[in-house]
Amino acid sequence: MSQKKRIESDLLGEVELSNEHLYGVQTARAIDNFDFSPFKINNYPYFVEGLALTKKGAAIANHELGLLTDQQAEAIIQACDEILEGKHHEHFVVDMFQGGAGTSTNMNANEVITNRALEIMGYERGDYKTLSPNDHTNLSQSTNDAYPTAIHLGLYRTYLEMIPHIEDLTKSLRKKGEEFKDIIKMGRTQLQDAVPMTLGQTFNAFASILEHEIPNLKHAADQLLVNNMGSTAIGTGICSVPGYREACAKALSKITGWNVTVADDMVAATSDTSHMIGYSSALRRIAVKLSKISNDLRLISSGPRAGLGEINLPARQPGSSIMPGKVNPVIPEVVTQVAMKVIGNDICVTMAGEASQMELNAMEPIMAQCCFESSHILVQAMDTLRILCIDGITANPKATEENVHNSIGVVTALNPYIGYKNSTKIAKEAMATGRGIVEIVLEKGILSQEQLDEILAPKNLIQPVRLNIKPLKDFED
Repeated sequence: MSQKKRIESDLLGEVELSNEHLYGVQTARAIDNFDFSPFKINNYPYFVEGLALTKKGAAIANHELGLLTDQQAEAIIQACDEILEGKHHEHFVVDMFQGGAGTSTNMNANEVITNRALEIMGYERGDYKTLSPNDHTNLSQSTNDAYPTAIHLGLYRTYLEMIPHIEDLTKSLRKKGEEFKDIIKMGRTQLQDAVPMTLGQTFNAFASILEHEIPNLKHAADQLLVNNMGSTAIGTGICSVPGYREACAKALSKITGWNVTVADDMVAATSDTSHMIGYSSALRRIAVKLSKISNDLRLISSGPRAGLGEINLPARQPGSSIMPGKVNPVIPEVVTQVAMKVIGNDICVTMAGEASQMELNAMEPIMAQCCFESSHILVQAMDTLRILCIDGITANPKATEENVHNSIGVVTALNPYIGYKNSTKIAKEAMATGRGIVEIVLEKGILSQEQLDEILAPKNLIQPVRLNIKPLKDFED
């Protein structure tokens, strides 16, 4: 480049820029105005890709409608393709927290793409008479349609990334379900003994509750493909030409391979952020279930000697600076913390969605930051839980079996054969004396050993059964 500095101007005057930067004057002002967090646009590559896809789709549509020359369209498209290849992301420097409903982000993209396109065309950066960030790269657009479209496309990419990670975690849980299918344990409700089950059923249940979130996440993600490109400022389409919105949706569908469609009411779509709210809610549901699984793992593995100790979690690090030999369930703990953050982000997204006023929601930047962050940390959490915890879990069959035999809850299995009243009396005596259920039943002559063996056979404890067993006598006080 022939110069180290360049001068750019806008409504407020001139700004001197280093010619190393692809961004321009409006981005420079945003850097000065918005310095709140470490979260810059380039921290979220899928968001940068969403911006490039949006600008590429717009350029294709504008070219088809005769609004851009071949040279202009080809240069803009090539610049966008380079960004999609991972180049120039370092020039997307605006803070995700910003006023202006995303205008700074939109202009950051417009300026980077324009200056790179100018280089492709053989011109200097900042030569906006040849190619302008506003008049060409932002042609037929407003921040109010380009920005949410970029967010939606970027978030849809996070959905595609997330699905394999959910599937990998569920497969890992299913594998443990198969490994532990014959290990009988005590089921618990409200942290109290309930009825017997298998450890395999516990892990298969973990897998199932996560699998149930895949179609819900897909539904939420599909809504993101409904875009408002062509609505421009408030949904009326001012400064665009007839056919642009359809051409843009068609172009976006072609370059992504996704079914991108046009909103049926552009004014509604420009002010309504329900699709982001729905996606955030779907992420929250996954977070809640990851936290449930993590909390259960901590409880089942508690002790290990003075707690339940029914499973062993992989030891990842020493657990105390003062207590020798202590090992903490650090992986489930951190996954629960991630879940809390995602839930908090969802609350923020909901509040921001509610803050929409008139024809635009100015709070979209914080919604975008929360959704991209939640997507990223959920993927990390699922991989961490799978690799550093689930895959290495082992069972303690002796502890699980003893818990079942010593539990008063096993008396529930006798209800169909001796009745609830008799079972209650047996349970009361067991609690008062500390004796076992089987011991009391045999002592009172209510059932025979053979009958008890059949009722309490593991296969009969973990699924619906019909046994032809009659009590020998009632409980006698």
